[in-house]
This record gives sequence, structure tokens and C-alpha cells, in this order.
Amino acid sequence: MENIHPLVSIVCCSFNHVSYIRQCLDGFIMQTTNFPIEMLIHDDASTDGTQDIIREYEKKYPDMIKPIYQTENQYSKGIEINLVYNFPRAKGKYIAFCEGDDYWTDPLKLQKQYDFMESHPNYVLCTHYYREFFQMTNEFGSVLPYYSTVREEKTFDLNYFVSNIEWVTQPLTALFLNSALDVELCKKYDCFTDVLLFYTLLKNGKGFLMADVMGVYRITGKGVWTGLDDNGKNVQSFVARIAIYDADPSRENALYFLTQFRQDTFSRILFLKNPILVVRIVHILWREFGMITTCKTLFSKILKLPNMKLL
Repeated sequence: MENIHPLVSIVCCSFNHVSYIRQCLDGFIMQTTNFPIEMLIHDDASTDGTQDIIREYEKKYPDMIKPIYQTENQYSKGIEINLVYNFPRAKGKYIAFCEGDDYWTDPLKLQKQYDFMESHPNYVLCTHYYREFFQMTNEFGSVLPYYSTVREEKTFDLNYFVSNIEWVTQPLTALFLNSALDVELCKKYDCFTDVLLFYTLLKNGKGFLMADVMGVYRITGKGVWTGLDDNGKNVQSFVARIAIYDADPSRENALYFLTQFRQDTFSRILFLKNPILVVRIVHILWREFGMITTCKTLFSKILKLPNMKLL
């Protein structure tokens, strides 16, 4: 088994996921495929027993599960775990994601995505629908991403990604072409998030959203993303988009700011809580769309701030 080359590498990051990691790993193990897979687990110095559970699975499936057990937390040092520890050791033609507190629900998930990618060589990314689960209330939420009242397949490209307000996926749904990933380029961004990863991939081809619901995104309120409030998430999204623009300044990459900033709630939150970020965005809008468009957008938002009225 050691000499069998995997066609799909599953990358998984865990940290203090003792209550969730077993369900996550079971979702990997249950995959039924006609190709070999490997499971690259990185545990970032968990202190709650997560590593013990991973070791249990490693002993049971030594040919598939390849863990790294940190003794010091790497994320707190500013290290991007996947860029440094997981992506470089991925041997598969394709890479699949799943964080340690999320899980897959369809045993044919990888096979379906692999078959699609193999028959569509101009695609670099395949995603699917997922369901939210709110850990604090023990309730399932919406099926996402939300595009219409019915689930439908969708092709998306770089232009759609950089200008549209709808989010195309969560990492737990993604399977992408390993050769389309430029790790060294990703390391050059001022920050690295899912947004930057998918942007980098879509520069090399198209993405496809399957209509199947094949995973669960767990909202614990304690994660790197789910622990943020709405304003924090908005800020992080803008920071990632600014990193994209700085690396590749263009009118197309600035469209996202214009589209997002025209949303009343979104821009009001930023005005009230992060004026420095607003100044940076205004500078980009001014540069790409000119004074008139920028001033109209900016002025309309100022008038809608609390306690602001025309004199």
C-alpha cells in the first residue's frame, strides 16, 4: 500500500476539536472511490485530547492517515498551516479540504468530484452545496451557497469571483487541481485566506458548483472565522480582497469593492467601525472608477449613517 500513489490528497487542520474530529475523520474513511486517497492531518498542538483520537485513527489506517502533531501552536506564530505543512506534502493530482470541526455526509463525494474533474480538463475547482450546523443550539440551518430557491449546478470563473457578492464555496466542499496551485505565489500575499486560494486557482481555469449537498459546515462560535462577529467577517473579507488588488491591481479586481460598498448595511458597518479600511477602499475606487463614481457612492453612505441628515 505504501507504493500506491494517491490521486486525491485530503488536507485537514485541527485544533482543540476533540468533540468533532471523530465525525470529520469518519467522513474521510467512508469515502468509496476507485482510486487511492491520502489524508494529511495537521494538528496545531491541541490540548483537549484531539491528538489522541487522531492517533487512534492513524493506527487503524496507517497507509492513509499521515498526521503532523505540533507541540507548539503554529497559527499563533502567523504561520499559514496549509501553505507550509499540508500543500507541499500533498501527492495527489487533486486536493480536497475539510477542517477538523466540519464533516462530509456523502460517501461518494470525492468520486463524484473526481469524475467531473477528469472529464472536464478546463476546470480547476469543483465544489458543492453544504448545510450549516449551529453547534450552540444543536440545529441545522440553511443549505448554501444561496443562489436561487432551488439548488442548481453553476459554472463560475475568475470574473464572477472577483466582482460578485455571493460566496462560491466553503473549504469543506472544494476539490481542486494540485497543479493549479502556486504555493510560492500564495506566500507572497500580505495575508492568506480561502478567498486568495480560490482567486489563485481560478486564474488557471473555471470552477463548478455541483447541486449535491455533501457536507456540513459547523458554526461553533469559537473558530478562526465563526468566532468573528459580522463586522469582523466583513473586515477580513475586505482585507483579503485588498490583498488580491495589491497583487494584481485592475478595474476588474476593484469591482468587488464597488459592489459590496453599495450595500447599505455592509458599508454602514464599515463606516462606523473601521474608518481606516474605508479610506483604503475609497483610494482603490478613486483610482479605478474616478472621482464622480467614488464621491456618489461615498456620499450616499454618509447620508445613511445614524444621526446624519441633510442640512
